[in-house]
Amino acid sequence: MENKKPTIKNNVISFLPSSDLYYTKAMDALLFGQNEKAHTYLLRAHHLAPDDAQILLQLSILCLGSQQFKEAYDYISQAYTLDSAHADIVFFKAESAGCLGLMQEAKQYAELYLDMSPDGIYAEDALDILAFFDFEAEQEEQSTEELRAQEKARVLMEQGDFEQAINVLEDIIAAFPTFWSAYNNLALAYFYVGATEDAKEALQTVLRNDAGNIHAICNQTVIAYYDKDMEQLRHHIALLKKIQPYAFENRYKLGATLALIGEYDEAYHWLYSMQKHHFEGDTGYYFWLAYAAYHTGHERQAKKAWEMLVELDPTKEALAPWEVAEDKEQLTTEHLTFIEEKLSSQFSSDRLLGLFLASKSPFKIELLGDPSNVNIEQYDELEKMYLAHLLGHTFDQSPLEKAFLRATEVAEILYEHQDTMNFSVLPMFQLWFAVYEHALHQGYAFKNATAIAAANEYLFLLAHDEAVTKKAIALKYGISPATLNKYIDELLSYLPH
Repeated sequence: MENKKPTIKNNVISFLPSSDLYYTKAMDALLFGQNEKAHTYLLRAHHLAPDDAQILLQLSILCLGSQQFKEAYDYISQAYTLDSAHADIVFFKAESAGCLGLMQEAKQYAELYLDMSPDGIYAEDALDILAFFDFEAEQEEQSTEELRAQEKARVLMEQGDFEQAINVLEDIIAAFPTFWSAYNNLALAYFYVGATEDAKEALQTVLRNDAGNIHAICNQTVIAYYDKDMEQLRHHIALLKKIQPYAFENRYKLGATLALIGEYDEAYHWLYSMQKHHFEGDTGYYFWLAYAAYHTGHERQAKKAWEMLVELDPTKEALAPWEVAEDKEQLTTEHLTFIEEKLSSQFSSDRLLGLFLASKSPFKIELLGDPSNVNIEQYDELEKMYLAHLLGHTFDQSPLEKAFLRATEVAEILYEHQDTMNFSVLPMFQLWFAVYEHALHQGYAFKNATAIAAANEYLFLLAHDEAVTKKAIALKYGISPATLNKYIDELLSYLPH
């Protein structure tokens, strides 16, 4: 009898995960705040079902939350092509377009969403998009006359002529009573001359008529910060953290304000969101982005931002927040008391020295951001210009501003030519800022900053009976003895008596 072995058939059941499975896993991950895991599952679901509009919608929403606006826009555009009748898809088409600055498109889809779902869960957000668009349209309709007058006021403020700027801005408001940006600038000008209550009233006027004016809210925050009004400051910070601006101008204002008051996480969020969309900023933008990035642990982004700042203003190269010179003793904690004393001095030249030393300190932001150190109401116009310069503000190249910038460069050159920054050399800088203040007020042009720095050092050493020769100082600064002699003679006219 033939021995027949039974045949055993292995029934292998293959398991092929579906797009629905990955979509469900993604939704579960979102419930637990696991956004990266959710993103991974959604990508797998999309790979298996590339024409599923719901998956594309969720990918778009995730990308919006992580500030990946271009990717969000691409996903939602695909979803809209597949299902243009889905109200949520229509809303997020408006939202992603707005985040990219495509305001006409944002308005179009926000209106479409409200037509489709007037009581939908995103109806209020859609109305916000339309309100923002209307605000932008109003801004574009400003007359040439308004803009010309506003520009004149801006130049006056940058030159430190705040009283004249106030006159110009008050005239603008009289002629154009709903020109809210003029009110904002007027408030700042009032604040800079110490008229804090007038500044607050100007901002209240804006907000009574335009409740969501971001610049006014930011300016209120800055005033509360410098006034040390902690109750108002906490209120304004909470409000700022709720604001979700579209326009780069408003993101910049919001981010810079948050950085100034030390709210670095939110500051970095808004300032970096602009860079991701190829925003080309000015020195102030890159300054605040670098500081916000540095203080939130984004060192690579901080260094990239500082590189951009240095391209625009090479004098800032050694002033990065992480910069520690290898060949020079830094101004550290032991100098803080000295700096704080200078910042609170009754003499303008001392305060200028304090501002300069604070700018070289690892604690620059803490020193300059502390209202107990920087009493803006006490400052004269020169001090306000110098503080603005140290905080990254740019100036037009008027003759007065050119002289100011050259004069400011002298201290930087002196600093570069010192082996150490200990207490023995600080009186030389004190001498310089006394000369600086007097000479600027007398209209001195500061034509050769290097030679002026050399002359200042020579006169200081000579006054302190140091063994010094003109030849040695000229060699140190790379100038001729004849040039040194010329600027020694010029500086003698401005020495304090």
